[in-house]
Amino acid sequence: MALVVFLRGINVGGHRSFRPSKLAKQLKHLDVVNIGAAGTFIIRKRVGVKRLKFEFARRLPFDAEIMICKGREITELISRNVFLSYPPRPDVVRFVSILSKSPRLKPALPINFPSAGKWLLKILAQENRFVFGLYRRHMKVIGYLGALDRAFGVPVTTRNWNTIAAITKTLKDKRLGKPAY
Repeated sequence: MALVVFLRGINVGGHRSFRPSKLAKQLKHLDVVNIGAAGTFIIRKRVGVKRLKFEFARRLPFDAEIMICKGREITELISRNVFLSYPPRPDVVRFVSILSKSPRLKPALPINFPSAGKWLLKILAQENRFVFGLYRRHMKVIGYLGALDRAFGVPVTTRNWNTIAAITKTLKDKRLGKPAY
């Protein structure tokens, strides 16, 4: 079973920057696939979660929140079609936020940020450690995404829905051997 690693706050605005491709090469013994530049990796070799966190933490040039999910959890996100009522639009980004652990708080959903006027960030649903939402392309959105930590009571990292689709495609890619999820 493959695992998917999400690093929080990596390569954002020049802060805490590093090259994920170099990290993937350092972890080649785990059959790592790097997805993009935001700190998202697929681990195709069987490894325990505790050891995997250690392997990542000791190679990062800074402390980072490391969130790990089973590959099957990610492929199931795509199959649930959460965004069926929200087709892609050029001005709106569909996203999934991954909670570091089970949420301490369970806010009533949906939530709009700001709470009055035209929304810039909209939280649609939450399933286990996954929060689904939309945001408009606007400078204030990064601050609203930061508010998700407070809303759910645990650290959160966010990925574009297209990244989740790319992870799923890679997990199912038969050219890389049997499906890894």
